[in-house]
Amino acid sequence: MLSHGVKALCAILFLYKEVLKMEIGEIEGLVWAKKPSKIPVVFTRDEARRVIEQLNGDYKLMVLLLYGAGLRLMECLRLRVQDIDLGYNQITVRNGKGDKDRVTILPKSVEPLLKAHLINIKKIHDKDLQNGCGEVYLPYALEKKYPNANREWKWQYVFPATQISKDPRSGKERRHHIHESVLQRVVKTAIRKAGIQKHAGCHTFAP
Repeated sequence: MLSHGVKALCAILFLYKEVLKMEIGEIEGLVWAKKPSKIPVVFTRDEARRVIEQLNGDYKLMVLLLYGAGLRLMECLRLRVQDIDLGYNQITVRNGKGDKDRVTILPKSVEPLLKAHLINIKKIHDKDLQNGCGEVYLPYALEKKYPNANREWKWQYVFPATQISKDPRSGKERRHHIHESVLQRVVKTAIRKAGIQKHAGCHTFAP
């Protein structure tokens, strides 16, 4: 709840900006309180197992990678085919926290599901190429240096969207990765079905 002083200050700012249409500039010595960050909700191993049991297909594979490889949500969704090394059982996470790359372990238990998944999305990519599509977003510097790389298999997303869409930056028809809201919605449903009562903050799977 706001204090009386803060309420009064907000009222003055509103008066000047919205009623008098005047900018009062920076107020010296004023420090706005920081918005408290959300505390992650951590699942126990048993709770994680119960949630995973409610999932299937690509969504189950994604959550298994989040849980087993310690990936963050967007790190998982932005994985490219070349980031998966089945020979060494490892995953390269590019531009992760702090804009740094890191290598993490690919759990052996996930390998069969991931192999089958890669075969399926390779078929989708091949079909896209046959239909004159098959491009994927690449950072500008990479796309300029390697103009044909955006159609190569190794640069495709591991978890592509089900539909091709128009890239608002270039206007090109491309297959982006699955949107984060889709996975979040599926996981929330799985949590509810598993009978777990943890709702606040963002969800994290404890190793």
